[in-house]
Amino acid sequence: MTLLGEIPAQTFLETYWQQQPLLVRGALPNWPSPLSRDELAGLALEPDVASRLVRGPAGETPWSVTFGPFDATDFANLPASDWSLLVQGCDLWEPKIAALKNQFNFLPSWRLDDIMVSFAPPGGSVGPHFDQYDVFLIQIEGRRHWKIGQHCDEDTPLLPDTDLSILADFVTETEHTLSPGDMLYLPPGVAHHGVALDNCLTYSVGFRAPTLGEMISDLATDLVMEPEALVYRDPAPSLWQHDQITDAHIDQVQRLVQALAADRGRLTDWFARYVTRPKSELGTTPIDEHRTAGTQYGQYVNGERQQ
Repeated sequence: MTLLGEIPAQTFLETYWQQQPLLVRGALPNWPSPLSRDELAGLALEPDVASRLVRGPAGETPWSVTFGPFDATDFANLPASDWSLLVQGCDLWEPKIAALKNQFNFLPSWRLDDIMVSFAPPGGSVGPHFDQYDVFLIQIEGRRHWKIGQHCDEDTPLLPDTDLSILADFVTETEHTLSPGDMLYLPPGVAHHGVALDNCLTYSVGFRAPTLGEMISDLATDLVMEPEALVYRDPAPSLWQHDQITDAHIDQVQRLVQALAADRGRLTDWFARYVTRPKSELGTTPIDEHRTAGTQYGQYVNGERQQ
């Protein structure tokens, strides 16, 4: 038995990976979270930790998001429902969370982006949305109900007037309720909407694929640092037309780009460094003693806030 249950890794890669969702019951049973929900909130107080607090759908603005670092007072007046705290890159700060990556050794380690941890009381959600990366959602505490919807792309309509990428239309195709230990795999572009049914702790293991723009931007930076980078040269003067950018000029640019694309050794060297570079220079030193925000965060029992 592995994280994939009784499904062989090869079967998963051939049948599900970047193709269709997969629900695995009991994928990680009886695994205690290295971070409690209060410690997670405490981590969100740290200035070097990426975190956000999503509220919705109550109020005049259905969905809102606030980005950390937070102050303890930010957690003082949270309601008993309808919000989510999400903390990125928890594997950078907690070695026991980083060790969870070993469960995914059937995939290239350099494709793994980070492990995000989220806490939500009943009703907590980040809304119906889709991601452009592969994600494994592991339920650690409580229950979360997931609706899986349509395939989306860059042309899929989103709700206006919000900093969140919430789908304007969501079509439910399947539904699952995850209990502690269950895992849901979602390929890129698949719409999904998770809502906490109880006090809910969820781990999200993301395998992100960089966009072409991100790669070209990094490659350009890499080229700028090289003293022998390819240099533009004008075409023969006989091909010029006064004060115009001609086809001959564009041909010169195209030759430079083609020469770079044909240089497989250069691309291999750059790509290997790019995809294995630490996702953050932060978090290189584990936090020996976790801060908590327990007195401000509040304890929730059966949906009731206990001060």
